[in-house]
Amino acid sequence: MRGGAPSGLRDRVERLLGVGVDGLHGLGASHSWTLHRASLADGRDVFVKAAAESVGNGSGDLDGVFAAEAAGLRWLSEAAASEPGVRAPVPDVVAADEHMLVLPWLTSAPPDPSTAERLGRELAALHTTARPAAYGAPWDGYIADLPLDNTPVPAGDGGGWGWPGWYAERRLEPFLRLGARHLSSADVRLVERVMADIETLAGPPEPPSRIHGDLWSGNVLWTDGRALLIDPAAHGGHRETDLAMMALFGTPHLDRILAAYDEAAPLAAGWRARVPLHQLHPLLVHVALFGASYRASLIEAARTALG
Repeated sequence: MRGGAPSGLRDRVERLLGVGVDGLHGLGASHSWTLHRASLADGRDVFVKAAAESVGNGSGDLDGVFAAEAAGLRWLSEAAASEPGVRAPVPDVVAADEHMLVLPWLTSAPPDPSTAERLGRELAALHTTARPAAYGAPWDGYIADLPLDNTPVPAGDGGGWGWPGWYAERRLEPFLRLGARHLSSADVRLVERVMADIETLAGPPEPPSRIHGDLWSGNVLWTDGRALLIDPAAHGGHRETDLAMMALFGTPHLDRILAAYDEAAPLAAGWRARVPLHQLHPLLVHVALFGASYRASLIEAARTALG
């Protein structure tokens, strides 16, 4: 966590949006950025995520982070444009540059069952509409402020159906290396066993889906009558990954979300048993970011995935 607003933020927001800023209120910090609510001279309120001063006003360590998030939100929104009646559950991007991301200000509301069911249906539509032809994405990815290898790999490349090897090579192995200093050699070998058996553990083939990629409960913004997904690490991936991530740290009314999702876009047999497999990547990310406090959860997920 790095607190404090970057110097000159008001001026940078005004230059990016082309409108005056009447008020700028800090909302705290997360990873390498600060969060703000800005009141604009044209009457709008917007949410601003900006590079913290300690990483150089948006350069250096954060090169590409804001562009990746904006690209991901816009790419997820494209699914809605491809089919009448489909609405992707993501906010619009007001503006973005290498220093910051600006989104509409959205007023939060308590989670409720009907909103959860709507989210399940909209997430199912997002996953099954305008499917990409490849795993990965055509931009450099990030999860939190860690680089994420999004190099596109066409589905089916390398034999088999593609996703198992892609997941092991692009999502598990790099973060196992990053987090290895917090793990024992036996822990590392356990995760490597999952990677070695990935073709058997991955379940039946599925085409790639446009997925959020970091869908823990904190990235679900509940508003009046609708839930929107923020802070994506969007890419072409396996749709079960988003559902497993929602279960990892507890999402309100998850049973309603999953029931509505499965009714709209039925999941393959055995999907519940594969939840720990899909949770391995976010748990490895947490080990890399926060250390050994997530080790026990990682090891439990790896053992459960192996069965």
